[in-house]
Amino acid sequence: MKTRIEPFVHGVSMLGLKAGAAVMPLPWPRTFEGENPSIDLCRLIIEKKRKSVLFVTSKTPVRTGLVQPLIDELEAGGVKVTVFDEIKPDPTVEGIEAAVKVLKENDCDSVLTLGGGSCIDAAKVIAARGRNDKPILKLTGMFRVTKGILPLYAIPTTAGTGSEVTIAAVVSDPVGQRKLPVMDPRLMPRAVALDGKLMLGVPPHITAATGMDALTHAVEAYISKNALKRTDEMAVEATQLVMSNLETAVADGKNVEARQHMARASHLAGKAFTQAGVGYVHAIAHNFGALYHIPHGRANAIVMPYVLDYSLPKCAGRLAKLARACDMGELNDSDDTLANLFIERIRQMNKTFDIPTQLEELKADDIPRIAKAARQEARFTYAVPRYMSQKICEKIVGKMLVA
Repeated sequence: MKTRIEPFVHGVSMLGLKAGAAVMPLPWPRTFEGENPSIDLCRLIIEKKRKSVLFVTSKTPVRTGLVQPLIDELEAGGVKVTVFDEIKPDPTVEGIEAAVKVLKENDCDSVLTLGGGSCIDAAKVIAARGRNDKPILKLTGMFRVTKGILPLYAIPTTAGTGSEVTIAAVVSDPVGQRKLPVMDPRLMPRAVALDGKLMLGVPPHITAATGMDALTHAVEAYISKNALKRTDEMAVEATQLVMSNLETAVADGKNVEARQHMARASHLAGKAFTQAGVGYVHAIAHNFGALYHIPHGRANAIVMPYVLDYSLPKCAGRLAKLARACDMGELNDSDDTLANLFIERIRQMNKTFDIPTQLEELKADDIPRIAKAARQEARFTYAVPRYMSQKICEKIVGKMLVA
């Protein structure tokens, strides 16, 4: 009986979430693109009369010279800049609190971050702690950033997470051996710069993985039952941009045009899934990451074709529209044909990027708990087109087991 009732309750819950997403305004950041978007963002910070900025980043952008021109621009405009470059992947509570200490010691009134998803997530929580005098663990969960955040500005250096336009940040708690989300619309940056020139040094394997992450965001947002007209428009454009530019960005990392298009794709996909949500691809991939420390984009890429195969009977029309938008198939092809072409295209991209079809780290004994955790994550949270039972989820995860 539970198996029959649960999808119904799930559906009712999703209707409520969709209604909320349709009416809840989100404070989207001002977005700079064009010739020198990062410099334009610095000039905005100066225009807003910020006096002291904490520049949150990691060692690599400092070493490769990405940070100094921005410091020079800010300091020329009278802004004091304090650099904190100790952000690591999967930022920890301890690491973020170290940055908060630097922020307070230097009386910083705003935060600028340059980096990938980890840097942007960390900066969000740092900016939140700048206004909220309580431990980070008391900020985790939903709508607990009660006093807002310091003005935050973001420059992503990878094209995938879309973190610059999401309302969430993830922090690692090594003591509790867990990852915890901070979720609140107040975490949104004031302004962001999409600057493909800053992504020219990203290695091919990271470019591929983050690009597939952006594609996953776009596709799962588009087939979500919470999809809206505005999220559809963003998801379609993001999908088109990834399909047209990711292979070029991977093969020719110095191609500025491809990099800029991928930056925009990631940004649009981030806005789409922030409103429409994601699905079982993310739910399973999150658990691969937690257990085996697989990079998130790579995990998404591995999982996506299997979940889309399963979901296809309930979303063939939606996948077919994405295929048509990307000029796949022939004029008179059926929705099923086009949907299968779209999934096959994803498999071909994975093959081109040397992303495997199975996961070497996956252990058969872990499959039941991975399936259970993935279903718990998706339950009453993700508006998936087709519900999974424990048995079905285990079967799908099992397909990724190396024989």
